[in-house]
This record gives sequence, structure tokens and C-alpha cells, in this order.
Amino acid sequence: MVSLALAFLAGAATCAIWRAGLIDSLQAAFVVNVNPGEVPLQSPQPWLGLLLIVAISMSAGFFVSRVGARRSFPILGFGFLAMAVASLLASRQLKVDILFAPMAVGSVGAVFLVQLQRLWLIDTVLTAHVDRVATRADRIEPSLAQARLTGGLKLLQTILPLEEAVVFHPDEDGGALVPGARLRANSSEPLEAKRNSIWRRLIQLCDQAVRTNEIKLAPAGQIDSFESVALPLRHEGQTVGALLLRLRESFDESDRRLLSSVGSQVARNLQREQARKKRLDGNLPAFVSSRTSGHRLHAFDVISGVLTEHRFGAQILAEASDGYAIAYLDGTLAYVNPAMAWAARMNENEIQKLDLFGLLDCFRSGVFDEPSIAVRRVLQSGETYQRELKFADRNQTLELRIALATERHGSGLNGNGSAATPLCLAIRIRDVTRMKEFEQLKSDMISLMSHELRTPLTSINGFSELLALNDKIPEESREFLQIISNESQRMSRMIDTFLSVTQLERGDKQEVTKIALRLDEAVRETVTAMQPIAKKKRIRLLEQGNGRIPPVAADKSLITQAIAKLLDNAIKYSPERTAVTVSTVLEAEAVRVIVEDRGYGVPAESIDRIWEKFYRVARDGQEKDEESTGLGLAFVKEVVEQHGGTVAVESEVGRGSKFSFALPRL
Repeated sequence: MVSLALAFLAGAATCAIWRAGLIDSLQAAFVVNVNPGEVPLQSPQPWLGLLLIVAISMSAGFFVSRVGARRSFPILGFGFLAMAVASLLASRQLKVDILFAPMAVGSVGAVFLVQLQRLWLIDTVLTAHVDRVATRADRIEPSLAQARLTGGLKLLQTILPLEEAVVFHPDEDGGALVPGARLRANSSEPLEAKRNSIWRRLIQLCDQAVRTNEIKLAPAGQIDSFESVALPLRHEGQTVGALLLRLRESFDESDRRLLSSVGSQVARNLQREQARKKRLDGNLPAFVSSRTSGHRLHAFDVISGVLTEHRFGAQILAEASDGYAIAYLDGTLAYVNPAMAWAARMNENEIQKLDLFGLLDCFRSGVFDEPSIAVRRVLQSGETYQRELKFADRNQTLELRIALATERHGSGLNGNGSAATPLCLAIRIRDVTRMKEFEQLKSDMISLMSHELRTPLTSINGFSELLALNDKIPEESREFLQIISNESQRMSRMIDTFLSVTQLERGDKQEVTKIALRLDEAVRETVTAMQPIAKKKRIRLLEQGNGRIPPVAADKSLITQAIAKLLDNAIKYSPERTAVTVSTVLEAEAVRVIVEDRGYGVPAESIDRIWEKFYRVARDGQEKDEESTGLGLAFVKEVVEQHGGTVAVESEVGRGSKFSFALPRL
């Protein structure tokens, strides 16, 4: 509709020009002159002529708007040529003027206006996209931008003997240099006034550096007692400012390369700040507005600077000891670092010929024989795929990790509440051969030590019990033998718990055997088994039901041990004639087991450490409980986390504690 309106406007304007006689000379060029005595040329009625001019103009404009200028120009050109020939023939043979010139002028005007409108729309969209991309790529707040400029100067201060450093940028008129950031070694000294002769000479030095695009040096004594260095700040071939350094020592030429690199970063920061200040709210098309063209150029420079800094990530990955690869969602490899190429046993040229599945085929093993299945699982679920790959032929163990990188939208959801948008696949290969060997050595050593400790402990415990049965031994000695027996048993329990925790923490541990388990039933069985121990200490052990509890996927043996250790702790640290309550409650997506006592409680400073191995709580200023192994709660935490659950504790000194753990419900 807009194109038709513009074409109609062009036709109407042409009609006015034609009726005013302004194109009579042009019109005469496309008709054959009439000889004296012949019938004069006949023209259509004025209303018909106006209708023809407007109709042809609107047709040409509509055609250009539908098929585009490039495709329509050959057809329109051929049509104009045919109409010009027809005009000459009609005027010669039929003595009729078909008004070719006004129709041609109207058509050309319509084509021009419609094409200008199309270019306007494209330019507006392009400018908006460039501005949006530049804004999204550079989210640095103005205060942070200033901090980045100052941060670059502070970095130079750690390397060079700086007395003062100043970043200059052109003023709003694009002429004189004005300071944008400044750093002095001695901030207590007053800054030079801008009209000071030394200051003016320093600015002249920076002007020379900007004009020549070269570093300019002023030795000590030429301007003042410091050596001055002026460095032009260039970004994308344009000088955006200057960096002035005043040194207490002579400038070392070996620092020139570092100074240029830091200057490039400062130039990018300075260009972003200038682009942010020049952003426009409403823009004319760039082909008619130099201001809009400059704005778009600044936005392109921002994008270029951000892309330059994003390439730093690839350079960092190139230095990583782990192998990293990035694959687009079409299977193309976007980046492969040297460590990944080494792990795949390929050179750079061979890697460039591979796609995602070709790379993963290099790591096929017993547990990873179908890479496509692993990739499909990651894409469908979004969950990370991680496996240990053992290669016996080369005595190597690699850890493979395939993850789906997504675009983050705040809390992980986009504005419509749907899942985050997938971007690419990240593949990591880590050589864990030495670590697995160390873990195996550690496991073997622990097993050997536990065996070597258990043998003498068994003998100590057995012989102490036999000696205690001998009536000839004095009563005092029997008490000593009982102490020996109790301590040896406690050490045996400590070894058993330590081995259990170690087994759960092992990197090569087997998956726990999970079945559908009713936690309320497991609690009931454990409470029944622990009643004799509770009665012995005059503790009431209560189990509270909360209706029907759905099952969880868990290893019954491990979960029962975890509940037993929580109950044992509650009984052990509760005063006589108090109660320990165990309850099972249903939460939104989990089932929680709660063990609550009226014991001594846990001090606030120990809450965060009670789940650590061998940590024991000191109570009432006394020494830590020597009867505790410090492993019970660590075992509970490992078991629960093995099942994908969480542990929690609430405690108040003198009023009791509430220990709990939650497992995901089925």
C-alpha cells in the first residue's frame, strides 16, 4: 500500500508537470514531426492522458516493490524501449501521440520513490539490528567502563616506573584532546592546571602522536624532569585517542610491544565509551544522514572489539592441558584446541576435515561405542554426558564430557518461560590415567592398612576378654583390661566406618544398587533395631508416621545405615529420660527423614563443619568427645549425596538438634 501510494504520488506530480508544459521538449523527442499541410498529431483526451500516466506509474512502482529493482529493471527497460518505438511508429503512421514521455517520466519517478522507500526500510532494520547487537555484545555499565580505563593504567603502573598516566580522547567537537582517565603515583600532589605550559606541551606531544600514528618520546628535561611517552590509541584503523605516560626512568624499548598491546585494549574501551555517548534515539537512513552513518560505524567498531576479545577465550583454551572442542548444532567443529588433537592422535590438518561424530569416533571404547546415542541423549535431555574411557592398548584412561551450552536468560528461562535456547555442544577430554593410578594405590594402601590394623586389634580384643575372665587377676587390672577391650572395639568401628566412607568417595566406585524403597518402613525397622540401645540409656525412641509416603530409589542397606548413625548420634548425645523422635515427611519432590533430639545441641561455629570427616564438636568448653570417630555424619552425607539427595541440620545449644536428609521421590 505504501508503494502504491508513492507511485500514485509520482504519477500525479508528473501529470502536473505535463499539464504545465514543462516536458514538451522531451515529449517532442519521441514523436515524428508533422510536415506542413499534413494532419496534426492527435493526443488523447486530458482525462484519459492523466489516467494513463497515473496507471503506468502505479504499475511500475508496484512491480518494483514486488520483484525488486534488480529483476524489474531489465523488464522495465525493455518496456520503455518498446513504448518509445511504438510512440515513433504511432506518430508517423497513425498521427497519434501516445504520451510516451509523460508516462516514462511518471514511471521513472515511481520507481525512484519506491526503491528509495525499500532502501529506507532495509537501512532502518539494519541500523536497529547493528545497534541491538552492539548493545547486547557490550553490556558494560558507564561506571565500569571508566573503571576499565583506570584499570589499564594501574596495570601499566605495575610494570613501568610511572609518575603519571593519562588517557586522552577528542572532545565532542572531535578536535582538541581532553583527559578521560588519569592516574598519578603520588595522588597527594596537586594536578597541573590545563593552562599550565607543561600541560600544553604534553598535549602537543599527544597531538603529534595522533597525527603521525607513531609513539612519540620526549626525554627528561625537554618538557620537565620526567620522560614523556605519547602513544596513539587506534581501533579498527581509526585513532580514538592518545595515552600519555610520564616516567621516572628512561623508556625501555623492550616494553614497546607490551605498551602497544595494553594500548589496544585501552583503545577498545575508549571506543566503546564514545559509541555509548553517541547512540541515537531516532535515526535517519544512513545514505542520507552522515550522523546515522557515523553511529552505525561506531556500532560496528564495538562489535569488532567485542569479537576481538572473545577470541581471547580460544587462545586461553589453546593453553589448557585438557582437550576442548566446540561443535555447532549442525555437527561442524567450531574449535579444537591442541590438547584435544593430541588426545585424538591427529594433526591439525586431519582435525580440520572432521565433524563432531568423526572426532568422537576417535574415542570409541567399551562404554562409548555409539557416539550418536550419547549426543542424542545430551540434546534431548540437556543433561551432561560423562564417562571414563579406558584404553588398555595404550594404558590410558580418559574422561569424556559432552555438555550442551545454552543461552542464559536470567534464572535459566527465557522471557516466555520456556527452556534456555541451545547454542552448541562442548566436548572435554581429560587424561585421568595418573589420577586413577593414584586412587588405586590409595585404595590398596587403605585396604592393606585396615587389614594390618584389624589383625592386631582382633588379638588385643580377644586376649583382653580372655584375661578379664581369669578370677586370679585383681579387680583393678580387670578394669584396665575392660578399657583395653572397649578401646580396641572402638578402633575397629572407626576402621569399618572409615572404609565405608572411603569406598563411597572413591572415583571408581560402583553405582549403588537402587530399588523402590519406602523410607517410612526403613525408619520403622531401624527404630525397632535401635530400641535396646535407647532403653539402655533410658531414652525414649519414637517413630511418627505421616500417612502414606511414596517410595524413593535407594540402596536399602546404605540408607538403613545412614538412619542408624543419625539415631546413634541422637541417643549418644541426649540426656537420660529424654526423647528422640524420628519422622518421615513428604515434600514437593522429595521425601525427608528427620531425627530430632533434646540433647546438648551444636554450637553455631560448628554447624558448617559437622559433616567433615574426623571433625568432633567440643561441648561446654570441654575437650572433644574421644568416644566419637568423627566419621558418622560424613558417612551419612556421602550416602545421601550418592542418591542425589541433600542433608540439613538445625540446632540450638542446650535445646537439641534436628538432623535430616531428603531423597528425590519416584
